Amino acid sequence: MREREAARLLLISPAEEVLLFRFHHTDDALAGTGHWATPGGGLEPGETFHEAAIRELYEETGIRVGAVAEPVAHRRVSLTLPSGEAVLAVEQYFVLHVEDKALSRSHWTSHEQKVMTDHYWWSAQELIATKETVWPENLVQLLTDAGVFRSPV
Repeated sequence: MREREAARLLLISPAEEVLLFRFHHTDDALAGTGHWATPGGGLEPGETFHEAAIRELYEETGIRVGAVAEPVAHRRVSLTLPSGEAVLAVEQYFVLHVEDKALSRSHWTSHEQKVMTDHYWWSAQELIATKETVWPENLVQLLTDAGVFRSPV
């Protein structure tokens, strides 16, 4: 199984909410499924996780930064891409605090425009209560361990 390295972003609002995008698949290998996930994506050839985090942040939100801190979490999980390829996702998660919740879609790819149907800034309590599928599945614990969320329980 091919490894797919990806940088994931944990954007945190002043109210301690985390940004997630809603993905809804209609005409690819994941058709009929949907989930919420953090911004981010795969590394380009020769790119580091940090460089990918900065690039993906800009492409998916319009937010420009010159650097990101060290990752707060790592994850390895088997998943199926929209192409149908099964991969081992090797992910690093980067926290970034933002003052403004305004986003730009102007640099989204045509695929992102098709499958990324919504965004929402989630509180810890909303994430705990939701019946929606959220990736990573341990997001509240990850953000609590990173010191972003206070212990929500």
